[in-house]
Amino acid sequence: MDKLREMEVFVAIVDRGSFTGASDKLGLSAPAVSRAVHSLESRLGTHLLARTTRSVRPTDAGMAYLEACRKVLDTITDAEANIAADPLHPVGTLTVSAPVLFGQRYVAPLVDAFLLRYPDVSVNAVYIDRTTRLLEEGVDIAIRIGHLGDSSAFAIPLGSVRRRTYAAPSYLAAYGEPLHPKELTQHHCVSFTGVSAPLEWVFNDNGSRLCVRLQPRMIVDLGAAAVLAAVDGVGIIQLLSYQAAPEVDDGRLQPVLTSFEPESTPVNLLHVERRSTSGKIRAFVEHATDTLRKNAHLQGVDAMATRASR
Repeated sequence: MDKLREMEVFVAIVDRGSFTGASDKLGLSAPAVSRAVHSLESRLGTHLLARTTRSVRPTDAGMAYLEACRKVLDTITDAEANIAADPLHPVGTLTVSAPVLFGQRYVAPLVDAFLLRYPDVSVNAVYIDRTTRLLEEGVDIAIRIGHLGDSSAFAIPLGSVRRRTYAAPSYLAAYGEPLHPKELTQHHCVSFTGVSAPLEWVFNDNGSRLCVRLQPRMIVDLGAAAVLAAVDGVGIIQLLSYQAAPEVDDGRLQPVLTSFEPESTPVNLLHVERRSTSGKIRAFVEHATDTLRKNAHLQGVDAMATRASR
């Protein structure tokens, strides 16, 4: 086995956390993976991996060598991608992930437009309300809402959203509008677990964090169902601003307690650094960035103000 292949095996073991995972990723037999590591360690004269019955992790020498391997392999990958990639005619399969409701409302339409524009690209769209791990799960592009802690990926800012409190006009007509978050204890509330803790909502009161304990009339873990409950007048709800944008636009929901909103939450597009020269990824990043940065609901533009200016 040549040196580059041995490097690939070593990196795959670290990324997947096991010899079996590396074997599956590279399509090699388990003995071939073991031989590659043995050959590599023998040539270097040091142990690169610390193995137990339950885990595999790089030694100190392995960590240093891992970075060198990544640089070598990434240089080769980038060189091949630059030669093969045609940014005007990208090809291949692209895996894109996004939160469920955000994906339904904003990502799905731009994916459709992307596929119509580039007929030689296929997309595997994964809409899921958890943080996907790009390298481990084979995700090329991820739309992430929230503050980032993933240093292995490039992040491209798309805008921001806010955690806002909403109610249907019918609810407000029947029960009145709360003027302070503490008044929510006297109201019916719907807690969407994807945004708020079920029994405690967070607000900003003159720069200080204000937590309000509630006894919700309804607790729901599905975004679409939460929005529907609020529209139907079941109770007041906290949502991220994009989640209620269409309903605010058409008047079925309206913001309340706006002077107590917490700080905005960033929205970013993430892609893995070593894949950045891929033609399909480059084309999708440009397409998605251009589309989502034009979305008023991600740029701090109030929907009611937008409607009034039309």
